[in-house]
Amino acid sequence: MELPCVRAARENGETVRAALAERELVDRGHEITVVDGWIFIPVTDSEAVPDQYTIVTHDAPARETQVMPADILGFEPTYERLGDVVLVDEDDPECAERIAAAVMDSALPVKTVLNRASKVTGEFRTREWDHLAGDSTETVHREYGCEFALDVAAVYFSPRLATERHRVTETIAAGERVVDMFAGVGPFAIPAAKRGAEVVAVDLNPAAVDYLRENARRNDVPERITAIESDVRTVAEEYENWADRLVMNLPHSADEFLEAAVCLAGEDCLIHYYDIQHESDPYGPGERAVRAAAENYEVTVEARQSVRSYAPHELNVRLDVRLRA
Repeated sequence: MELPCVRAARENGETVRAALAERELVDRGHEITVVDGWIFIPVTDSEAVPDQYTIVTHDAPARETQVMPADILGFEPTYERLGDVVLVDEDDPECAERIAAAVMDSALPVKTVLNRASKVTGEFRTREWDHLAGDSTETVHREYGCEFALDVAAVYFSPRLATERHRVTETIAAGERVVDMFAGVGPFAIPAAKRGAEVVAVDLNPAAVDYLRENARRNDVPERITAIESDVRTVAEEYENWADRLVMNLPHSADEFLEAAVCLAGEDCLIHYYDIQHESDPYGPGERAVRAAAENYEVTVEARQSVRSYAPHELNVRLDVRLRA
């Protein structure tokens, strides 16, 4: 049956499917198909599909029923998948247990279900988890052709930001010199290196840096990534005036690192500055902070991007700011 489908490269299929599922746009009554390296995901409302996706008409056969968590529960539960680990955010312990049981009894290829037990805290930006099913918190997550080994109990990683990371890294050109100032396990650094950039990736969390180095090997880019376990402020002078591009994905406190960013910036440098601010003025505080720190540069804001809603009346945003000496 010919139906509207989102077409994506096969290696990006799970990331795209998850993004569409989060918006409740996946047509679960028809099969997702793969043809000649392309994946075709049937959608319920083509007009509601975000503009970054390609919509085509494709033959999507009726689905042979697989038991999913919603079939067992009688409602659509909210969860995220990181590889074979499912993450739940449920305040009601009884409901969380029901969701975990349904996930494990469903057709999902899952080994562990965890429920968030705390907010992201501490200098390593980790959180505590309640184990609802399974034991291991280590997994391998795939997005946009990259593999990321990680331990959700030891490092920070948000699958919700996959599209945002891809939006930024696909603009990177071969030969660029990139500093990822808060690199984590490498979700910005790895795809940047795969595009041919020379990347310096810094993080304070030793577990994250260990996974970053493993992920550089997994994705065949170890020679293009220098992984440094440190506070980026202590290594900035070593790479003074070196960077063509900086990634500052630490939205609650990136402003505290702007002096280091200006030290790292070369004569013509693009900064991806992430911030969380009230919806009444989501970009102003970040722009003013960058201009104040880079007073000896010509400062141009090239893009203002709302990434996602963070909390009621608060937005997670990105400023793309060009510094020219």
